[in-house]
Amino acid sequence: MGAIVAKGVEMAFPSGRQSYQVLKGIDLEICRGDIQLLMGPSGSGKTTLLSILAGLLTPSAGKVYLLGDEITGMSRAKLARFRLHNIGFIFQGFNLFPALTASENIEIVLNVKGIRYRVARQQARVLLEQVGLGDKANQKPGDLSGGQKQRVAIARALAGNPQLIMADEPTAALDSHSGHTVIELLRQLAKEGGCTVLMVTHDPRIVDVADRVAYLEDGVLKKE
Repeated sequence: MGAIVAKGVEMAFPSGRQSYQVLKGIDLEICRGDIQLLMGPSGSGKTTLLSILAGLLTPSAGKVYLLGDEITGMSRAKLARFRLHNIGFIFQGFNLFPALTASENIEIVLNVKGIRYRVARQQARVLLEQVGLGDKANQKPGDLSGGQKQRVAIARALAGNPQLIMADEPTAALDSHSGHTVIELLRQLAKEGGCTVLMVTHDPRIVDVADRVAYLEDGVLKKE
């Protein structure tokens, strides 16, 4: 079984007296170690599908398996633990804490995973070195460029060695050169660590870094 598997996933949201079907019978299997892009026009349901596959939303129907475990049947507490230890998230707005340094933004994730004090600081420094920001460890997000902030966000997502990375429009706030550089870096680090990456994007400039591309349109998945 793949690292991320969706079987017959559907999602409907109430809209007045009716319901609006966003996802219609989605079947998807992402192999371990692959970089999978999920593309499609705005409003096609990409972020909804990512949220379901990450265990942040419960689908109206269907099942989701992550690393061989069915997450659609898990209790909230068990699912929260599973996400904490197995999934790293990258958001389009970076979602860094403005009052914390680059290093502290990573340390806080390590702290939640039970890694603290000097060990957390040391691991954060290593991750920042990996993304080429070893000299920016004590800078706050306000002092960093968009590309640098996204590199910190990637380092934070990789903290604690998660097996899955879920990224929602990670290049949206970046120019084309920074965007491609950052995603190429993510690809390289993910491949080295054996991570599986699912990335929602409408950015055609990063298609060449993916192993596979799937297109979502009107709630229906079309393979590449």
